[in-house]
Amino acid sequence: MEIGFVATDGAPKAIGPYSQAVTYGDLLYSAGQIALDPATMEIVTGGISEQTQQVLSNLEAVLKAAGSDFSRVLKTTVFLSDMANFAAMNEVYSRRFGSHRPARSTVAAAGLPRNVLVEIEVVAVRGKP
Repeated sequence: MEIGFVATDGAPKAIGPYSQAVTYGDLLYSAGQIALDPATMEIVTGGISEQTQQVLSNLEAVLKAAGSDFSRVLKTTVFLSDMANFAAMNEVYSRRFGSHRPARSTVAAAGLPRNVLVEIEVVAVRGKP
């Protein structure tokens, strides 16, 4: 098996020496996505709900580019700048994942890129179920 690299215009371009996602066989490992609008590369306006929505839209674009979707996500890691934002993030997260419940870790981070409120990364299976 070879390592593959995922790049899509539907998500923000990598702003450092990394890939939006890496694949190996049927597995996909995403980079952490933050609330950058891929068209402008600016942080979306609003609070934790708006930022979580944008992060999940970015992840959805990366998953789609790799032949996957939210129903194929095995694990997520959520980084919050403040655990006081957990409930609002979780509400948006729950709506986007629906009845699918991947394993998840949620941690408070001392600082996130561009001072965003949330960053999320995923591990997923590629291909159709």
